[in-house]
Amino acid sequence: MPMETSRDGSGIEPVGRGALEGRCLVVVGGTRGLGGSAVRACLREGARVVAVGIDPTEPAPDNAPGWTGVGGGADRLETLIADAREPGVAEAAIEQCVRAFGGFHGLYHVAGGSGRRWGDGPLHTIPLEGWNRTLELNLTTAFLSNSAATRWLLEHDRPGCILNCGSVLAGSPSPSLFGTVAYAAAKSALEGLTRAAAAAYAPHGIRVNLVAPGLMATPMSQRAQSDPGIVDFIGRKQPLDGGRIGRPDDLDAAVVWLLSDASRFVTGQVVAVDGGWSVTDVSPHAAPGTASQQPSSRP
Repeated sequence: MPMETSRDGSGIEPVGRGALEGRCLVVVGGTRGLGGSAVRACLREGARVVAVGIDPTEPAPDNAPGWTGVGGGADRLETLIADAREPGVAEAAIEQCVRAFGGFHGLYHVAGGSGRRWGDGPLHTIPLEGWNRTLELNLTTAFLSNSAATRWLLEHDRPGCILNCGSVLAGSPSPSLFGTVAYAAAKSALEGLTRAAAAAYAPHGIRVNLVAPGLMATPMSQRAQSDPGIVDFIGRKQPLDGGRIGRPDDLDAAVVWLLSDASRFVTGQVVAVDGGWSVTDVSPHAAPGTASQQPSSRP
C-alpha cells in the first residue's frame, strides 16, 4: 500500500484509497491506542465504524483532531461506551452498526490489556483471581465479540470477516522482561480460537484472522517506553526501520487489508506485525532484579 507522511508529522499512514468503502464495521476496544488508530485508518479508507470503548473520558486525546480530520465525520462514526467483558455489549454494538449504517460486514477485536494489577507475572506467583481476570479481559472478551459477530452473520446468511488482536508473546516469549504468563496464555488461546473458528465458518464465507503486534507505543506501554533497559532490548529485538518500538499506525495497513476484500482468500492466519521480534534472537542486557523485569507494556 502506498504510504505518505502523516498530517501531524508523527509517522506514516496509509493513503486513503477507499479499500473499505461501503463497509460497516465494529471495533471493540476502538476508542484509544491500537484500536483508536485502527478506527481512524478505517475511516480514511471509507468505512463506517462503531467504536466500542470502556471509558468516556479516554477517547478525547486520540480523537482530537482525529475522527473528523481523516475524512470521516459524525455520519460515519458511532461510539458505544461499554465494557467488553459484559455479555451483550458486542451484540449491542452490531445492532447499533446496523441501525446507524444499514449493515454489518466485519468486527475487529482489540480489547484487552495487562493483568499485572491482578498479579499476572511468573507462573508460580499468579493468584487464581489474577489468572481468571487476565483471561477474562483478553480471551473471554474476544469469545463474546467473535461469537456475537458469527451469530449475526449466520442468522442473516451473510459473509463477513472477524479480526482479532493477539500478541507476539503468544509464540515468542521474553520471560526476563515480559514475564506475564496469564497474558501470554490468553493470547495463545486466542490464536487457537481464531484458527478453529476460521475452519468452522469458512464454508459460510466468514473469514477469521489475527494480527500479532510486537511492542507498540500505546498508553498501556508507557512504563516500557520509559525503561532504558527495555528500550535497548527493543532496539535489537525489533530491528526493522532502525530498531524501535512500534507505532499504532505500523499495524493499521495490515488491519485494513484483513478487513477488506483484498484479503478475501485469507482466513485462519496469524499475521505478525512485530518489527522482526519473532524472528530475531536477542538476549536482554538487563540484570535480574531490575525494574525492567516487570514493565507495563503490551507487546
